Amino acid sequence: MLHINDLTYRIEGKPILEGATVAIPTGHKCGLVGRNGAGKTTLLKLITGELSPDDGTINAPRHARIGHIAQEAPGGDFSLIDWVLTADTERSSLLAEAEVSQDPARIAAIHERLVDIDAHSAPARAAQILSGLGFDEDAQRRACKEYSGGWRMRIALAAVLFLEPEILLLDEPTNYLDLEGTLWLENYLRTYPHTVLIVSHDRDLLNQAVGAILHLDRGKITMYAGGYDDFEEARREQQRLQLRLRKKQDEQRRHIQAFIDRFRAKATKARQAQSRMKALAKMQPIAAATEDRVVPFALPAPEKMIASPLLRLEGASVGYAPDQPILTKLNLRIDNDDRIALLGQNGNGKSTFAKLIAGKLAPLSGEVFGAAKVSVGYFAQHQLDELDPAWTPYHYIADLMPEATEAAKRARLGTWGFGADKADTACDDLSGGEKARLLLALTAFHRPNLLILDEPTNHLDVDSREALIHALSDYEGAVILISHDRHLVEATADRLWIVAGGTVKSYDGDMTSYRTDLLAERATRAPAAKSGDSGNDKTDRAAERRLAADRRAELAPLKKAVRSAEQKLEKLNAEIVKLDTILADETLYTTDPARAQSTAQQRGRLAKELQQAEETWLEASEAYENAEALQKQAS
Repeated sequence: MLHINDLTYRIEGKPILEGATVAIPTGHKCGLVGRNGAGKTTLLKLITGELSPDDGTINAPRHARIGHIAQEAPGGDFSLIDWVLTADTERSSLLAEAEVSQDPARIAAIHERLVDIDAHSAPARAAQILSGLGFDEDAQRRACKEYSGGWRMRIALAAVLFLEPEILLLDEPTNYLDLEGTLWLENYLRTYPHTVLIVSHDRDLLNQAVGAILHLDRGKITMYAGGYDDFEEARREQQRLQLRLRKKQDEQRRHIQAFIDRFRAKATKARQAQSRMKALAKMQPIAAATEDRVVPFALPAPEKMIASPLLRLEGASVGYAPDQPILTKLNLRIDNDDRIALLGQNGNGKSTFAKLIAGKLAPLSGEVFGAAKVSVGYFAQHQLDELDPAWTPYHYIADLMPEATEAAKRARLGTWGFGADKADTACDDLSGGEKARLLLALTAFHRPNLLILDEPTNHLDVDSREALIHALSDYEGAVILISHDRHLVEATADRLWIVAGGTVKSYDGDMTSYRTDLLAERATRAPAAKSGDSGNDKTDRAAERRLAADRRAELAPLKKAVRSAEQKLEKLNAEIVKLDTILADETLYTTDPARAQSTAQQRGRLAKELQQAEETWLEASEAYENAEALQKQAS
């Protein structure tokens, strides 16, 4: 059992952890969640011994190895497979000793120990892990120094997974993975045989790979059973109960105080009044259920709406050298209200395609129609490192609004979530989430027709990710999204494009079917050659996959119609709520009766639209369900 007992840690006198206590049973898999800055990474460093607590203890099982990803990514001339294998220092030292030892007894003991630790299967296990994280057989033989920082962090992750420690600590491991790698890691962790503590803001990972959630809030740790959705529901119920108890206690306090005020001056009631005063003093107030407010993301509507299609690609190809195109045969169309998610492994060309659409790369051949008239906002994760470390958010807004007053500049900063305490903070001192928020604000400042977001959520906590989902739903322009966050993709995208095989094509399924296809492909890719399957078996499986794809293609238009109807319902309901809030102001009818009347009329029109939209949604849903049922009967 990993036991954290009454742990306290301060930074410059400010408590990060204060009396934190939790016990994690051996073999449990727990997600560690909390707002940015709550102390999650600090807690992991305390567990590894990198930091020392001011008070309290951390006790782990004797001889338990604690594994975590190295801060420095591997480099040098080691091949990937060799570097991962060196993570098991015992195996490496035993193999080296076996080469030089002359003592028969010692040689026998060495080989007995090598069998005990399953050393001979180590290369296969290392290769399997590297493959799951996106490195094929050729890539595994290349030197570590040939890879960039993000890919090297994958190698570091592979090394700690290969070591298979008794306590595995992971801090945002999916930040360096694509969606395919994230799905593989999710399955790997689900069957991991030892204790896992993972810091992540990936809702799907926390729902699928762990059995408990540790919530770090205001220096305390609370454990909740289940995945992230279970934690959310339990926390909301706890807050609702806390609020009811607080209201009841407030009523009791008012009743006691009224008695004291009424009778404290009367001699006959003085003793009772004194008794009530003592009772009131002893009554510990129930804390209000405080919830840190997440500032919404402000994504302004495009300055000028452009008719569809925004962009049209015909026979286009793109790359970084004229004779070496990365993507070819691009025949695609982007409409002015599209929500498109790009799927595919890292290295297949997603970012290259995004640069083509953003105008940062010219097509090597073919045509991109409409590029001259479309305003594009492009967010790329690497741009966080390009923010001037000495500049503040105020410097950036002043540069964009040179003619505006200081009050106007600071008001705009406030809508971005940078109040007085953050507006003048140097970028070097901002958190990763704050930098991401600033970069998103700069990306959308000029009100583009098309937003391209390449991994926008890596440094955002769960609640900030939800705020981004709401902002993208309300945004009136088109969006192209590259993300490993399935929840974000499912909540915002209505079209899926796959970047693979040197081109980009539409995918007619949804994220669930994509996940199923991907895992099935990985499961059959390697074993096929070893199992002795006949050619007929392979043909049958290929035919089944084609049939499944055809069925998804038939349902795709109906499913899209349902999604479109649902989005319209959500938009109309949100607009009606806003109007109801205005109409609820009683002073409106006396101070501005004309506005009250026009608002009421507008609400009436929206109510009729809502009724029509509900009918459309019901018809679309019924058509989709009937078609799905017919397919199931046919199969």
